[in-house]
Amino acid sequence: MFTRKTIHSIAFLLILSCCTVSSAQEAMIDVGTESEASNIFTSKSLLQIVRNGGPLMIPIGLASILLLVFIFERTISLRKGQIIPRHFVKLFQTQLKEGSLTQKTAIRICKENPSIISRIFAAASHKWGRPSVEVEQAIMDEGERVTYKLKKYLRLINGIATVTPLLGLLGTVVGMILAFDAIGASTTNADPKLLIANGISQALLTTAAGMSVAIPALIAYIYFVGRVDRLIVEIDDLGQKVVSYIASDAVALDDEPEDGEQNFTNSTSSSSNSSSAKNKTRARSKKAA
Repeated sequence: MFTRKTIHSIAFLLILSCCTVSSAQEAMIDVGTESEASNIFTSKSLLQIVRNGGPLMIPIGLASILLLVFIFERTISLRKGQIIPRHFVKLFQTQLKEGSLTQKTAIRICKENPSIISRIFAAASHKWGRPSVEVEQAIMDEGERVTYKLKKYLRLINGIATVTPLLGLLGTVVGMILAFDAIGASTTNADPKLLIANGISQALLTTAAGMSVAIPALIAYIYFVGRVDRLIVEIDDLGQKVVSYIASDAVALDDEPEDGEQNFTNSTSSSSNSSSAKNKTRARSKKAA
């Protein structure tokens, strides 16, 4: 016969073995679910994800391709060396200071070196010897045309940043409507939670795709607008320097300080002479008194 201690030890071993078996089964279930989950994520390719997102993934994908094209084009076109060639600007300003340029020569040099800043210099050179108001107006008119060229495609980038999230939200709303319609029309014993989860997961793909295109589009738009503003400020500064060299009244302004200084010295000398004369008359009147 078994003693009480032996029975207790056997019962303890049985309980321990049952716990071990149950924990092993739970571990196997967890491993199986993890493997199934990993299979779910790894089994889907990019094409399948796009298909699950619905038809609105097509315009979002086209918008992403256009965004890459516009960013590449603007990155090349807005290079500072292409907009404002340093060698050309330095040579042009140096020759203007030395007085070795004429109107025809300046226009010819600008045509031989095509760039944004050469167009500004050419517009100013067409008003060579005119008052500074006319030269500045010519620079402003050409600057407006140049600004339009610098801001080319930026509105399209901003449009992509604005439209793609709306397309994503529209795809999400349409997907959720279809998911709930499928739940209402289902006659099987399928779990409605699974149907809702699958429908919502597919519907949210369009929102994620739209945001993934809109965020870099907005960043690119802000960056390029800042670069264009800096270029416009520098172009305006260089144009004002050209005005000071070729305008007719700009030369007079350079000579005016000398005349002004001469007039100022004459006025001060005359005022000092008059004051000294007044002092002498006062002294004489005091002596006479």
